[in-house]
Amino acid sequence: MDLLWTVLAFSFLVAGIIGSIVPLLPGPPLGYAGMLLLQLRETPVFSVKFLIIWLIVVVVVGLIDYFVPLYGVKKFGGSRFGIWGCFIGLVAGFWMGPLGIIIGPFIGAFIGEFLAHQETNRAFKSAVGSFIGFVFSTLLKLVTCALMGWYMITSL
Repeated sequence: MDLLWTVLAFSFLVAGIIGSIVPLLPGPPLGYAGMLLLQLRETPVFSVKFLIIWLIVVVVVGLIDYFVPLYGVKKFGGSRFGIWGCFIGLVAGFWMGPLGIIIGPFIGAFIGEFLAHQETNRAFKSAVGSFIGFVFSTLLKLVTCALMGWYMITSL
C-alpha cells in the first residue's frame, strides 16, 4: 500500500509542476496534496508542524500569484486604470484558457492605460510590467513545487 501512496503522491507533484506553468492547473496546491498523500503511508514522513508551515506557504504563494501582475503594472509606471485593466484582463483571460491568462493582464493593462489618456509607449510599458509580474509568479510557483518535491524525495 505504501507504494501506491508514493506513486500517487509523486503523480500529484508532477501535476503540480506542470500546473505551475499551465495557468489553469493549481500548481502548488497539487504539490501539497502530494505531500499529504505521503502521510497515508504506514509511517508518516512529515510532522504536523511541517505540513502546516507548507500549507501557509502554498496559500501565500497562491495569493502572490494573483497580485504580482498588478504590482508589476504599478512598478512600471501604471496608474489606477492600468491596475484595474490588468485585474479585469486577468479575470477575463481566465475564461479564455491558458493563453488568455498570460495575455489577458497584458492587454487589460494596456487598454486601461490607453483609456486613461496615456501615450502608447507608457501604456505598453505598463503592460510589460504585468507580463513580468506573471513570469515572476510562475517562477515562484515552480520553485515552491520543486522544494516540495525535494522534501518528498529526501523523506523517503
